[in-house]
Amino acid sequence: MITVLLASYGAVLVAELVGDKTLYTLCAIVSRYRPAPVLVGAALAMMGKMAVAVLLGGLVASLPGWMMATISAATFFGMALVLGLAAERAEPAQALEQPRSTRAAVAGFMSVFLTEWGDIGQITAALLAARYQRPAVVWFGATAALVTKAVLAMTLGMGLRRWVPRRPLRITAVSLLLVMGTLALLRVDRG
Repeated sequence: MITVLLASYGAVLVAELVGDKTLYTLCAIVSRYRPAPVLVGAALAMMGKMAVAVLLGGLVASLPGWMMATISAATFFGMALVLGLAAERAEPAQALEQPRSTRAAVAGFMSVFLTEWGDIGQITAALLAARYQRPAVVWFGATAALVTKAVLAMTLGMGLRRWVPRRPLRITAVSLLLVMGTLALLRVDRG
């Protein structure tokens, strides 16, 4: 059982760290919101996505690419809009420093749950669950790998927040989300 757990953790972590957009998305979101609620939201989304992966892995992998790319693009554009509009609202200084935890948790959840269905991490988890016939162990290992990735991304985002002024950081985050949305739209044509 420990071998399956470690194999799931290692394989999914490596698969997710190589060129994964969620790293950049969470890094951008944590530049605006407090990290703890973002992590809670993201972790809940990761738990759900990995549950789907180990239970319905073949089905998720067979969904049309255009559908997954469209959902991902809409999510990235929506997050860019939310971050961009948040900069335009006149908020008290304290509100800028401590946005509501619910909003932060929803941002973390939506940015993860609505993007990258059928990605390499889910496919890896689905294959491991099929191979080892231990879906709960694979789910736990894969979810732990995703949460590790989220913590790494958020640590980077918090470091940026400390050293880079808020306005350039927000502009960079919105720009990055727009680029990721555009890249996801380009996948629609190929899917």
